[in-house]
Amino acid sequence: MKIKLIAIGKKMPNWIQTGIIHYQKQLPRELNFNLITVEAQKRKGNNIEKIKELEGELLLKASNDASFIIALDECGRQQSSKMFSNAMQNWQQNGEHVALLIGGADGLGNAVKQHAHQLWGLSNLTLPHAMARLLVLEQIYRAYALLSNHPYHRE
Repeated sequence: MKIKLIAIGKKMPNWIQTGIIHYQKQLPRELNFNLITVEAQKRKGNNIEKIKELEGELLLKASNDASFIIALDECGRQQSSKMFSNAMQNWQQNGEHVALLIGGADGLGNAVKQHAHQLWGLSNLTLPHAMARLLVLEQIYRAYALLSNHPYHRE
């Protein structure tokens, strides 16, 4: 199994980067996790739909070897941590190469949403995209902890 988190935007606040490094170190090698960042398109003077389309092309290109794609979108289905761990267990059993996609500041274009196998929502709250990355990575670690009976996840 491989898990890729593919996100638009390369610049992250230091505290986000510190959190990402922390959780990456906690993940076992067999999860084969990779964070891929794609350059955001220039917004000044450009059409928002065109920007989302261009960023979507970059996300889909970076996810071209994935057998299962999940687009993270505000309108997507909310997942609990247990639901996430059940999904991860299925990915492991099926040998899936999973790509989780996070769009840019204006969200995901329709092509990405249509290409994705599933749309997931992270929260009913609006999150900064940098925080969404950290949240997804923490949930990957939490799912691993649930599946391996690690005490990190407490009920």
